[in-house]
Amino acid sequence: MNLLHRHIFWNVLITCLAAVGLFAAVLILGNVLKDMMGRMLAGQIEPLTFLYMIGLLVPYVAAYALPMGMLAGVLLVLGRMSAQQEITAMRAAGLSLFYVARPVILLGVLATMVALLINFEFMPRARTAYKTILADAVQTNPLSFIVPKTFVRDFPNMVVYVESVEGSELRDIWFWRLDDEDRVQESGRAKSGRVVFDEPTASLRVTMREVSAEARNETDPEDFSKVRGTTTVGEVPLVFQVDDLFNQRKARIRYKSLTYDQLAAVKDRHFVEGNVAEHMKVSLAISEKASTAVAVLAFAIIAVPLGIRVSRTETSANLGVALVLVMAYYFLTIVVSWLEKQPQWRPDLLMWLPAVLFLSLGIWLFRRVERA
Repeated sequence: MNLLHRHIFWNVLITCLAAVGLFAAVLILGNVLKDMMGRMLAGQIEPLTFLYMIGLLVPYVAAYALPMGMLAGVLLVLGRMSAQQEITAMRAAGLSLFYVARPVILLGVLATMVALLINFEFMPRARTAYKTILADAVQTNPLSFIVPKTFVRDFPNMVVYVESVEGSELRDIWFWRLDDEDRVQESGRAKSGRVVFDEPTASLRVTMREVSAEARNETDPEDFSKVRGTTTVGEVPLVFQVDDLFNQRKARIRYKSLTYDQLAAVKDRHFVEGNVAEHMKVSLAISEKASTAVAVLAFAIIAVPLGIRVSRTETSANLGVALVLVMAYYFLTIVVSWLEKQPQWRPDLLMWLPAVLFLSLGIWLFRRVERA
């Protein structure tokens, strides 16, 4: 690697790392506010455990921050070089665009390999450890299980939101009872309530007072024309076994939280059992992890001609372009994921479509700028 390539490589690498760090910090902050801050303030999580859990979030958010950071870093560096006429000087010296972009492509390949390791190994292990620590922290203090101003989704087939908690007393309770497909069967509100932990039976007892509930049709809960009406009840007792709560949480492990070896084992098991639906879900998870890693290379390639054409030094402009492209990519992946219950459409193969489209777009823009 000559001096020019080293100059471009290290500039792009440092800028990409800074961009990945920025996006990762934003994503970590969102996860902290959603899952951890309320529990720490409620005394469920110790400060040291809180910091350790933030560390466990790094591989998880890196899986999403790496593609964004790669795209933004290349755009920033090449946009600056183009604005300062450095790219023009290189082209005037007879250097092809491919020659100039070699260190960027090399960095994209290395970043893709890192993304594969993160997606298939580091992220699943860190996410599993994060969920386990969070569950254990809550299980050691069941009375603090309900965090105020937080949607508690750990109850079987139920979501609960409590405005305030004073000791064991609850104020302004909202609840949604779900069916096995996570559709709302019943929703309501209670003015107050009380939560008690029964040690002999290891159960959490929640008594809601002055309850007003609205029931929906059991066979078609999404048809609002079939709502049964509102019912008012003085008290509604709810009893949950703590072991059942955490066993259910463990049973909800998503395929995205499994390593490659675990995914391969589950996929083989579903294939032997003839479970086509679950087999497709596992295949879709594998394709999503792999295609997202390849997308890092696609973003690196598309950023080269795009950065030269944008030709601006403003950080906000380049970051805005990066965000729009990444949002478009993830939107396409979300659209494909909606087909997971339609195996005849082969969503596991369609999941590669966004990466292929962006890679093709990058090559097309690359050749167009090269001919200019």
